[in-house]
Amino acid sequence: MNPPLIRPALDSDGDAIAALIAGAFAEYEGCVFDRAAEFPELDAIASHFEARGGIIWVAADGAAIIGSLAVAPMRVEGVPAGTLEITKVYVARAARRRGVARALMNHAIAFAGAQDAQELRLWTDTRFLDAHRFYESLGFERLPGARALGDLSDTSEYPYRLPFAGV
Repeated sequence: MNPPLIRPALDSDGDAIAALIAGAFAEYEGCVFDRAAEFPELDAIASHFEARGGIIWVAADGAAIIGSLAVAPMRVEGVPAGTLEITKVYVARAARRRGVARALMNHAIAFAGAQDAQELRLWTDTRFLDAHRFYESLGFERLPGARALGDLSDTSEYPYRLPFAGV
């Protein structure tokens, strides 16, 4: 595999990102991918994140989209101003352990630096053990607790944060 090209996603990349998510969900018993019910933003994915003050990138190997990652300001009560949230982190199974997720995360960290962000946060499914190890290898710390989404997959998620130096 050649090094992936990381580029801002286009609204037209929604179908390819949907395929990444569906593929990841298929690896876990009980994970259900229902685009219409739970992922309507995929219909105009770049516009969705732009409207939130963020961006979504894709990793491409030739014409194939093999990864995605989005970042946007987190506007939640109790979360410090200057906090950005990472979402839509998916890498095609065949492209894992080849630096794709790390390359995408480097773009998010650079974006956060340009925004003078105080920290990055994310939520990850409690079943996604490889993802937990990846985030921890980057210095993310798991916060206490978990949240239940009440979605079709009966998802529970762990919170993670990566504070920036001096915070």
